[in-house]
Parts: sequence; C-alpha cells; structure tokens
Amino acid sequence: MNYSFIETNRIRLNVAQDGPDEGPLVILLHGFPEFSYGWKKQIPALVSAGYRVWVPDQRGYNLSDKPEGLAAYSLDELAADVIGLIDAAGQRQAFLVGHDWGAAVAWWVAAKYPDRLKKMVVMNVPHGAVMSKHLRSNFAQLRRSWYIFFFQIPWLPEFLARLGNWKMLAELLKKSSHPDTFTDGDLDRYRQAWSQPKACKSMLNWYRSFVQKPPSPPASSRISVPTLLIWGAQDTAFGREMAQPSIERCDNGRLVFIEEATHWVQHDEAERVNQLVGTFLRD
Repeated sequence: MNYSFIETNRIRLNVAQDGPDEGPLVILLHGFPEFSYGWKKQIPALVSAGYRVWVPDQRGYNLSDKPEGLAAYSLDELAADVIGLIDAAGQRQAFLVGHDWGAAVAWWVAAKYPDRLKKMVVMNVPHGAVMSKHLRSNFAQLRRSWYIFFFQIPWLPEFLARLGNWKMLAELLKKSSHPDTFTDGDLDRYRQAWSQPKACKSMLNWYRSFVQKPPSPPASSRISVPTLLIWGAQDTAFGREMAQPSIERCDNGRLVFIEEATHWVQHDEAERVNQLVGTFLRD
C-alpha cells in the first residue's frame, strides 16, 4: 500500500491507498482504539475485486492531524472529513464501510450527505437515534457503556492508558475478542500508534465531544443509502437488541448477525465479512 497525507476539512489525514485508480472508491473507517491497520484483512479482498481503497487514520489517530478542543471531534466534523476525502479522490460518490466509531461516522455521513454515498456497510454500532434511546432507557446497555462515562474524566484515562506499555488499551482489545484475534505483533503496531504525540487524548476526545458537545441531529433520521449492517453477536459493548431497530430506520437495509463473532467482527470472521461486503457492494 501507499500512504499519503490528504488534505480534507482543514486538516491532513494519513491515508493508506491501494487498488486501481479507475476502480470504484471504497473508504474504510476504523474505530477506537484502532487505526487504518485494523482493516488489513479487508483491503486485499477489495483490491482483488477491482476497488480503489482509501483507509484513513481518522483525525486524532496515529499520524493524522490532532486538532485541539472537543468541537474538533464532533460527528459533523468527522463526517466532513469523509466528504473531503471523496472530493480529494476526484469522485462524486463512494462506498463507505465503518466499524465501531467508524460506523457511527458512516451513519452520520449517510444521514447528512446521502447523495455522496453509493452504499454503506456498518459493523457493530447502531443508528445514533437507537443508541441514544437505549442509553436513556436500557440499563443493561448503560452498564455496558460505562467506559463512555469514564472517558469524560479529564487526564486520568490518558494517564492510566499509558501505564505498563499501554496495558489498559491492550487488555481492552484482548478481553473483548477471541483469544487469537489480536496477535502480539498486532498489539505492537497499535502501541506505536497510541504512542504518537497527542494521540491518546485526541482519541478520547471523540467520546468527550459526543457527550459534552453533541451535534444537532440531522433533519431526518431515515437512511436512504442502501445499507448492510453486520453484527458480531458476541459483542460485549453493544447489545444485539439495537441492531434490528437500526436497520428498520433504513429504506433499503439488510441485517446479518454473525453469531460466533465479537465486537471485532472484521477480525474474527474476516472471510465471512469479506464475502458479505463484496457481494453487497457488487450487487
């Protein structure tokens, strides 16, 4: 892959690029606490199918810019970053694939800029309106989401995350996944990304902005972009009861549960995910 800094929405994102320039554009959005490396099992499959693949380190992560202030990490800004990438690629539309926070951004892009997306694939994150409802009324989900509120504390999460060579973040990945999902080599790559200047605080600012400076919701919560929602059923962070209400907010949506997979579905069941994504984008 080639890596380039792409200017978008007044910042620069480090973007992994592969595939033919004339191929349809697919943008892959990672979540917390990953970076573009988190799509290493999907990129080759998409390139082999003829797609032009762009995989950014989203703002605040790894080598991408890390602007100051919580407002810089609002969903409006994160979605605008994606639109800027589509523009920078010289395209009117793109396919968008997101996991975790990347999925939350994808939902937002589809709601605000539906004409800029051909299709969307989201993994293990519900529609924003469904998530908000369950955080208010679903005690089990509120308990699962404890970390969102812990991350609101100033400086302490950053301090604890750095202890023991990033032990807290490494254990977050290991304990919420299958035993063989993340190798020691994978965790070393993640530690390098977490160690970049200002990265840890910037990554956490996504959560702080979500709680402390929530953006105004889009005019309509309906999603007109054709949508595939893939859900690893063994997710410890998000309850599966949020999946069906999310796809019901889509005019043209399909939901697939992968019962054996955890929250890290694209790692756990890479071949199955690649087949689902490839078929959905192609058809």
